[in-house]
Amino acid sequence: MTASGDDLEFRDTDLDMAVGPSADAVARYLAAHPDFLAERPELVQSLTPPARWDGEEVVDLQSVMLERLREESQDLRDAANLLISTTRSNILIQTRTHAGVMALLGADSLDRILHVIRFDLPLLLDVDAVSLCLETGETGSGVLGSGEIKWLAPGSVNALLGGADKPFALLEEASDDGALFGETAGLVRSAAYVRVNAGDNLPVGILALGSRERGSFHPGQGSDLVNFLARVAELSLRRWLPRG
Repeated sequence: MTASGDDLEFRDTDLDMAVGPSADAVARYLAAHPDFLAERPELVQSLTPPARWDGEEVVDLQSVMLERLREESQDLRDAANLLISTTRSNILIQTRTHAGVMALLGADSLDRILHVIRFDLPLLLDVDAVSLCLETGETGSGVLGSGEIKWLAPGSVNALLGGADKPFALLEEASDDGALFGETAGLVRSAAYVRVNAGDNLPVGILALGSRERGSFHPGQGSDLVNFLARVAELSLRRWLPRG
């Protein structure tokens, strides 16, 4: 091997074309480049460490590799704990949603359905407010007069959902002046809006869920369960809402 400044080059005599540089050549190269492994820590994991001994000027590679294994083990434990926590949370949400669906299916009148939506669903779903909001349309609140329904101006649903083709909106941060959640509007910091089509000649609307915790709902969240709940509410309303 010949030296050129601080860099060393392998001589042809150090190389075996089949197996690469000789062991002596590698040893000389590492001796001339003491930072080689420090700059490439990923290589340490693939090396076979020497037996531990107390010689001077020797780095204990076993301790380095052991620390790497400990870090990987901790990463695996953290990933497993996250998976378990997420699974438990999903099961709990699914159970709560099924309880809400059963409550809606058990309602035997329009008043009972609206009571379930406003008072039972918040408890069953562990949210702070749930509201049924319908556009007045041509039907108006005079025909569907109920204090449990929040009435919106025509076009409000599409505006809240972000377009006529949007079935739902999940808002990480939300506020309400009372138009959607009434007296509980002051609690709402995060919300989910799901489109509800109660049937022919009936106004379009939304099922609104609100939470006092910012980020309880967010755009990256799964929407299958909240959509399922809204569809059940939609079908339940169709049984009892008067038709024009």
